[in-house]
Amino acid sequence: MSTFERLSRQILEIDEVTTGASLSTGTSPTTESTTPLEEKLGFFTSSTAQTCGLRDPLPSTIVAGLELRGNPEHMARFCCFGTGLSEFTRNGSTASGKGKGHQGQVKVCYGYNLVRGKTNHPMEDYHVANFVEVKGSELGLFAIFDGHLGDTVPAYLQKNLFSNILNEEEFWTHPDRAITKAYEKTDQAILSHTPDLGQGGSTAVTAILVNGRKLWVANVGDSRAVLLKGGEPIQMSIDHDPNVERSVIENRGGFVSNMPGDCPRVCGQLAVSRAFGDRNLKSLLRSEPDIKVENIDHTAELLVLASDGLWKVMNNQEVVDVAKRFKDPYAAAKQLTDEALKRDSKDDISCIVVRFKA
Repeated sequence: MSTFERLSRQILEIDEVTTGASLSTGTSPTTESTTPLEEKLGFFTSSTAQTCGLRDPLPSTIVAGLELRGNPEHMARFCCFGTGLSEFTRNGSTASGKGKGHQGQVKVCYGYNLVRGKTNHPMEDYHVANFVEVKGSELGLFAIFDGHLGDTVPAYLQKNLFSNILNEEEFWTHPDRAITKAYEKTDQAILSHTPDLGQGGSTAVTAILVNGRKLWVANVGDSRAVLLKGGEPIQMSIDHDPNVERSVIENRGGFVSNMPGDCPRVCGQLAVSRAFGDRNLKSLLRSEPDIKVENIDHTAELLVLASDGLWKVMNNQEVVDVAKRFKDPYAAAKQLTDEALKRDSKDDISCIVVRFKA
């Protein structure tokens, strides 16, 4: 039995050892307060594991997306970021939720919806959507991690990437340097844990909103962020297409395949030229993010982060046109994933919509 299967089985045993605990269904509550960073980014510790009757400490990365209904203390321990509904069935999985911030001149609320694709593998998309207080500032943390060859790398990113960024000394003076260093350090940590995390990898698009006024977006791979500002969609990320970085890949001894009916792939395998993990192709890939910053003012309406399951079937303009029809960002995210399904997107589809209001 694999480590993940063992831990997943332990999760299910909680229903037998905790009072009223079960996989949650129903409507997601709204987050109405911010929580200190150390609590939001806390590990699932040995003492917590013992309290819940688990044999071993369980990293919260493994239970990403799970919510427990019943004892609030148990529930809090299992939520990696924010609040939300998670529903798991035999045929697939979904996750959804919403929340809002309270500080700054711009009011911010968000909603998200994740849907498993039509492929034969388990859900490999993970997300972060949350507000935290750090050194007197409110930070909105939003991310989509789209895994491949398993979900251990995106789960690791969900748990560690933002904490690594915020732990960089330069974050408050040179955020771009801090983000770049944290991306690279996180990738090295993933590679050093290959026996545990496997040979897979993940894309990432991260957004950090500082006091509702400054937006920093970084990405590797083809998960994308689009800002609607001044009535126009602004792509805040770069799709790392193997064809675009073909010369870099070839100079490192690799090649880019372009087979009929398929997308460009690094050595006929990976459809992106930058990613976390992917030990077998790492000598050809980069984990350095592209970074963009934008001021958030009265002309900024919304931000959409999504995995390529959405962008493969909808362009930037189509996405913001749908999203701006809804005042509720969760309703917008749900409509976007529904629309992608209607357009026969087969990949996992993950979407976060962040609404700004001056």
